[in-house]
Amino acid sequence: MPAELTFSASDLAQMRFAVSPMWEVGPSFRLLRSGSAHPVHRRWAEQVRPRTAAAGLDRGWLAELIPPSGYVPDFLNPAPAGPAPTLAEELAVVVATPADRVRRELDRLAHEQGRLGPRARNLYTDPRACLTRVAEEIEVYWELALAPYWARIRAVLDADVFHRARQVAEHGAAHLFNDLHPWVSWDDSALRLARRRALSRETAGEGLLLIPSAFTGPGLFTRFTPPDPPQLAYPPRGLGTLWEPRPVTGTGAIAAVLGRSRTLLLTELDTPASTTELAGRTGLSPAGVSQCLTALRDAGLVSAHRAGRSVLYARTAAAETVLAAAGS
Repeated sequence: MPAELTFSASDLAQMRFAVSPMWEVGPSFRLLRSGSAHPVHRRWAEQVRPRTAAAGLDRGWLAELIPPSGYVPDFLNPAPAGPAPTLAEELAVVVATPADRVRRELDRLAHEQGRLGPRARNLYTDPRACLTRVAEEIEVYWELALAPYWARIRAVLDADVFHRARQVAEHGAAHLFNDLHPWVSWDDSALRLARRRALSRETAGEGLLLIPSAFTGPGLFTRFTPPDPPQLAYPPRGLGTLWEPRPVTGTGAIAAVLGRSRTLLLTELDTPASTTELAGRTGLSPAGVSQCLTALRDAGLVSAHRAGRSVLYARTAAAETVLAAAGS
């Protein structure tokens, strides 16, 4: 029998959407650790897995706190305070987690996994000091695995939120829930969640946070840690095309404004790449590539991300908009 979460008028009034960087960190790290050739994320994983392994992230804090399956400590997924918190804002909440909550959730992790690793045991002993180190490792992981791709991921998440918000405006909350996921349904003022244990408002908090997440997989992820509102993370619409190559048209018009070399580099950055890689692909000199990338970065069309000894460059959301406008 599915779990039921009852809704009052106040709960419905407090329902909202959010895009959360930390809801991408945990599920994406777990996917990388699995070593599987994921049908949607294989292209991303093939690029990212060598970088994270080289940085030793497969044997660090996250490797102990995010097991291959089962429970992940809830303090790693703080309730987003707004519609789109930054990673820095969410990590500040993680670092400020009370020590008793950290230990309580590590106790649950140890119970489910059989034991805690050495780093997790240190975290249990000194949460204040060790949470800072956890946050530092998350920042490294973000820079290697997610930041270069964030514009593309964020576009899919934002599009889903826009679509769901329009559903609510045009058809109401019941239509939204019944269309959200096969495991979710709405009936008689209650949200029903298949494959979930019994729920109550006393153990779930008020309202509801709906969080599209690119790496949750086909199922649902939930967090119930009162007094925070319950969090429901679900796969967004359009996820199947997230990593597909995007052909660029209308480059002649862009080249007339940006120049041929800069336009060529923008089209090559369908996936993040280093200066050396871009020089090899385009035939431009490394010095010329570096000069063009600096100009594109100053214009907000390219972002740079440290990956070990090299720097990865990626198109920004502004660049995607420019390319789409030229193509249309």
